[in-house]
Amino acid sequence: MAEALRVGIAGLGTVGASVARVLRDKAAELTRQCGRDIIVSAVSARDRKRDRGIDLSAAKWFDDPMEMAQTGEIDVFVELIGGDEGSARASVKAALEAGRHVVTANKALLAKHGVALAEIAEKKGVLLNYEAAVAGGIPVIKTMREAMAGNSVNRVFGILNGTCNYILTRMEAEGVSFDVVLKDAQRLGYAEADPTFDIEGHDTAHKLSILTSLAFGTKIAANDIYMEGISNITQADIRAAGDLGYRIKLLGVAQRTESGIEQRVHPTMVPTASVIAQVHGVTNAVAIETDILGELLLSGPGAGGNATASAVIGDIADIAKSRPGFQHGPVFGRPAKELKAYKKAQMRSHAGGYFIRLTVHDRIGVFAAIAKRMADNDISLESIVQHAVSGEAAAQKTVILVTHETTEAAVRKAVDGITKDGHLTDKPQVIRIERAG
Repeated sequence: MAEALRVGIAGLGTVGASVARVLRDKAAELTRQCGRDIIVSAVSARDRKRDRGIDLSAAKWFDDPMEMAQTGEIDVFVELIGGDEGSARASVKAALEAGRHVVTANKALLAKHGVALAEIAEKKGVLLNYEAAVAGGIPVIKTMREAMAGNSVNRVFGILNGTCNYILTRMEAEGVSFDVVLKDAQRLGYAEADPTFDIEGHDTAHKLSILTSLAFGTKIAANDIYMEGISNITQADIRAAGDLGYRIKLLGVAQRTESGIEQRVHPTMVPTASVIAQVHGVTNAVAIETDILGELLLSGPGAGGNATASAVIGDIADIAKSRPGFQHGPVFGRPAKELKAYKKAQMRSHAGGYFIRLTVHDRIGVFAAIAKRMADNDISLESIVQHAVSGEAAAQKTVILVTHETTEAAVRKAVDGITKDGHLTDKPQVIRIERAG
């Protein structure tokens, strides 16, 4: 049997402790699968005294993850610190430069520095594995990087943030407000005390940027993603979507166009009969559309200690199965130096149209003014519905517009015009509609 694979874990929070626990509890099974033992030989965290529910006394403790990354006592450096700078970046870079394999769950780090780190890994002939960085326990990275050879990807999209999906699911099922569900999500540990990173789309954007690089062979361009979160979704939007036969989901979408690559993160209305609409709670789902395979949908747990730990251990096992002299595949499916510069797609028509909700003064001429603004911007309407607002706001009406294919720019210009006309009593709502998926 080959020598044991020595693992060093940096970061012993929920995921790090789960990884150590599974490596201990599943040791015999992993040895049979990998042909060698996997042992946790070193750990690094800020608090030595904290009870993590596992005996780590056999592992050497490092207060500084940089020192652990460079030590000859480990073969694999597992980074679970988090953050795109500081000790996470420095220790991963140091481990790669020292010829250590690296496993990370850090999507923020990869979104910002992934290409540079990939170049180091490929130069040193070591692995940089990151399955846990995108969609938790779903093996989407392995699928795209290894199992889809020969396929050309046209589009990749999905539900990539369990917190947002949980909030939208409960809003629809229970008829409660965004704020109420968010507080419950924080209490249950699905959302952070400061939930901005999740609910405003940043987390989804980081994950999408990594998938975009894998799908289209481009350098990661997380800063070139159109991004909109779910904090402005109301019960009025949820109910209107249901009446129209749709369900609201926060989607990350990347697709190839004639003018470049389009990347966007935003609330989306999807048909209630579609597969993606049936993904509820904290579950994630990723759809990949290719020329050979057609559409593949992967769905499963997207967050949590066990789901993330499962992905991390899968990456460690892949390293354990490799042998000295084995030529590792490129980190992002193509050699890092051959990744093309990202070319942002030009604005184009959106085939699914748009949902527009306007709360307006209930007075003569408003309806005609809205229709004129739409016509002035060459926007064709599929339907238009008015609802009276009851109670104290009885002098208002809600107007629901569904457009045919048009551009984002045209819709925004029309809505800005309606706002300037002074007809609105509340902020307008604009949501894209996806006809398929």
